[in-house]
Amino acid sequence: MKEYDIVIVGGGPAGLAAATTAAKCNTSILLIDDGLQLGGQLIKQTHKFFGSSEQFAGIRGIDIAHNFIDELSHLSNVEVLIQSTATGYYEDGILTILEGYNGNKLIKVRPKRLIIATGASENMLAFINNDLPGVYGAGAVQTLMNVYGVIPGKSVLMIGAGNIGLIVSYQLMQAGIEVKAIVEALPCIGGYWVHASKVRRLGIPIYTRCTLKEVRGKDEVQGVTICDIDNKFNFIPGSERELSVDTVCLAVGLSPLSELLWQAGCEMTYIPELCGYVASRDENLKTSRDDIYIAGDVSGIEEASSAMLEGQIAGLNAAASLGLYHENYQKLNHTFHKQLAELRNNTMSENIIRGIKKATLVEGGSHVCSS
Repeated sequence: MKEYDIVIVGGGPAGLAAATTAAKCNTSILLIDDGLQLGGQLIKQTHKFFGSSEQFAGIRGIDIAHNFIDELSHLSNVEVLIQSTATGYYEDGILTILEGYNGNKLIKVRPKRLIIATGASENMLAFINNDLPGVYGAGAVQTLMNVYGVIPGKSVLMIGAGNIGLIVSYQLMQAGIEVKAIVEALPCIGGYWVHASKVRRLGIPIYTRCTLKEVRGKDEVQGVTICDIDNKFNFIPGSERELSVDTVCLAVGLSPLSELLWQAGCEMTYIPELCGYVASRDENLKTSRDDIYIAGDVSGIEEASSAMLEGQIAGLNAAASLGLYHENYQKLNHTFHKQLAELRNNTMSENIIRGIKKATLVEGGSHVCSS
């Protein structure tokens, strides 16, 4: 059995940022990810980030991932396990890991601190024939196209006009795939206008207060029926429209992957603004357990830029809790928190801020906001 100062579960934007930050605090680190390579969602993101230079403005997500991976490869105090799944964290402080593509090797490690950065899973929808080949989650479509270079189909209906739905629609068009329409059940577009404007300039219609009613086909998707809905999300009779598509892409939200946190006995709360059950945490992302920190989508669904800042905060403070302080700890911690606050200083983040207040613990274990 091997001991580490910090074990990080999840090699996406939050986990990579946590590892590179904590590694500069003279800690021994193990970074675990179940993918074929590190990077998580970043390796699927071909668009350039926008915002400030501190949040990698002007750099494509895939390049951000490669920069992190290159930095980690030069750090002798960081070990990496890919194609490996953390299966449990037990009362004796042991983390179990199934290593390898077939999961045929069981590893046990003992971390002094654990950072959970497991991300999120895609939500699905219930509709007629939702199990036909050709029905994908948006993340699966991004993986096919941007990681493996495989197109999912020739004509697509996108469900959901949040940032993911808008960005993936644009990427589909870039790959030469026709996007027949984007439908959104809410009365307005949920994503940034900059993304919506890009797809509208390409001629893709966006229908709000509209949803998918039925997929047609026997062995594969051959068409769809979309339908307008009222303010109670009921179908409006007579509003049905048929579209000829061979692919349906679902971008209807994410849910935090919090199984390890539940098993470890962290205090968990259902917070709609954060899209599911999340762990209570203090301002430095320490959970109700002193040895466990969180970062990224597992703490509440948000953007990759905020996930990376949370990873930096969690990595810096997990190391500090072991007495392994970065030489500029106070300055860095203040800077990371300030940048995160600035990133959330917009109307799109109001729900996130409200949810974080509900989930935040203060000294003594009580919540900042209980309603």
